[in-house]
Amino acid sequence: MAKNTQPIAKRCKALGISPAVMGYNKKETTRNSNTQTRRKKSEYATQLQEKQKVKFIYGVLEKQFLGYYEKAIRMPGKAGDNLLTQLESRLDNVVFRLGYATTRREARQLVNHGHFTVNGKKVNIPSYQVKPGMVIELKESSRKIERFKENVEANSSIAVPRWLEFDPNTMVGKVVAAPTREDIEFPVEEHLIIELYSK
Repeated sequence: MAKNTQPIAKRCKALGISPAVMGYNKKETTRNSNTQTRRKKSEYATQLQEKQKVKFIYGVLEKQFLGYYEKAIRMPGKAGDNLLTQLESRLDNVVFRLGYATTRREARQLVNHGHFTVNGKKVNIPSYQVKPGMVIELKESSRKIERFKENVEANSSIAVPRWLEFDPNTMVGKVVAAPTREDIEFPVEEHLIIELYSK
């Protein structure tokens, strides 16, 4: 499986997003801190940056991202909203949102290693799409791992999105609704991504 191994802080700075969006609250970079873009960005460059930003945040590579776009334009409603809600519904993102992991990268690794069940069945596919009513929990054998307790404790001050529920005592999460555009907390102009692919 292909991995994105770009330096987090440097890439966040280039894309104009806070490392906190990625789960890295203490990361920063001073490299080229005084550098400013002298030329005005072209329309294409602006659209491309929005796409790269969303791909980077969710850890999705181009082929898979294009698949989400193609599905989004076939779904009813706004294509941009559909694209974002598909990404937000990925299992690795849900594991991150519930507080099992401190970053989406860590969540992706934990899902790959088969630590979670969805409705009682083991799922080790990070891109698995969750739906309302699904229950996400740690496998019984994984509950003894100290790392999960530490992560849940470290993330206890971060509010779980309204479309999810999580009980830190039982370590069980539930999808209570489908995510909406309003649940995306980072700034993104998704219509630019749709325009880019529509050319």
